[in-house]
Amino acid sequence: MLKSRKELDAELDGAARAWLDGALAEAAHDATAREAARSQADVGAGTTPPGSPYASPPWELRYAAAGRHCGPAHADSVRSLLLIEARAPLPSVTRLYEQGTAAERRAVLLTLDRLGLGDRALPLVEDALRTNDTRLVAAAVGPYAAAHLDPHAWRHAVLKCLFTGVPVDAVARLGERARGDAELARMLRDFAAERTAAGRDVPADLRTALALALTTPAAPTEES
Repeated sequence: MLKSRKELDAELDGAARAWLDGALAEAAHDATAREAARSQADVGAGTTPPGSPYASPPWELRYAAAGRHCGPAHADSVRSLLLIEARAPLPSVTRLYEQGTAAERRAVLLTLDRLGLGDRALPLVEDALRTNDTRLVAAAVGPYAAAHLDPHAWRHAVLKCLFTGVPVDAVARLGERARGDAELARMLRDFAAERTAAGRDVPADLRTALALALTTPAAPTEES
């Protein structure tokens, strides 16, 4: 669970709070510089505008160092705050994901729904769902995936959770998206049959998801 700045300030020591103050100031400065550059009609020839795919602003280095300065237990929250404060553009988000450790990638995935990127960051979610790293899979099926994955990809994300042992509670809006989904119900039944035929247990979470998929959606009312 991501913590707020107020919660972090209450838990970090003085050195860590000072480091975080500096990191967030750098992130805010980068956001302001990028907005100023966009407002100009031209960028001088031969210069690289802030936030371009070729420029790595200082706060990105802070992102990688968050665990070292604020502790592993707070790293996700610190990295998320940096992304939000920087109003991180897609090039930065993609760079931090592609070049980061599993922990750094997880923080990107956990923050995607707060960055206003629309569906442009879906390739990062899709990449995480191709891994068998349960930390990444669990982070990838959060609110961003619930809002932007198409039905086919979302159903396979649910199956990925079952396959890797990620609790389906991690799937954002599971009750909403699974309810009455006949195709998901078929896929879950097939998965259960495969497990049974192989002499393997059927995850209890599969029954939870299947019950939702078999539930008839509520009929719309005149007010809805």
